[in-house]
Amino acid sequence: MKVDRQEALERLRPWHQRQIEALGYEVSDLRTAEQVHGSLVVRVDAKSAGLTPAADGLITNDSSVILGIYVADCGAIYLHDTRRHAIGLVHSGKNGTELGIVPTAIQAMTREFGSQASDIVVQVSPCIRPPRYEIDFASGISEQCMAIGVMIEHYHDCALCTAQDLERFYSYRAEKGQTGRMLALLSLRRS
Repeated sequence: MKVDRQEALERLRPWHQRQIEALGYEVSDLRTAEQVHGSLVVRVDAKSAGLTPAADGLITNDSSVILGIYVADCGAIYLHDTRRHAIGLVHSGKNGTELGIVPTAIQAMTREFGSQASDIVVQVSPCIRPPRYEIDFASGISEQCMAIGVMIEHYHDCALCTAQDLERFYSYRAEKGQTGRMLALLSLRRS
């Protein structure tokens, strides 16, 4: 039986809520993206709705909100501008990478916060990778980041494959849709 995304999120909601609270936030502070496998990146803050429709990436410089992205094979890409106190969290799998969502997010941070790619620290979460998946989109994300000006020493990839470690991660592909979703969270420290 295939597990619907909304059903999976409902089942995991109490655990996700505890993680948000452990970081010092309330669920009402959470800002998430609809995640349509596109390239829309939106700036959010305390006045924004909890869910941003049609988006796959969120950026902010507001420490009163916590960004969240749900994944089960796609990568959660964490972005942190260490100089301008701004962050981004992006959902990128095969489609998002082909559409260049990570460079789009970095460009949005440049436009919105005055960020420079060379100041942004990038972290790639566990995601599906070869040989469990025919496309190495994590490698594509790395190439895109270097091309836009991210410094090699600021680029980090955990190199973990979701489909190879089902004890630790959810994998939509390996579990044939019968799986939960991991919640990637990112926030600025509250002052």
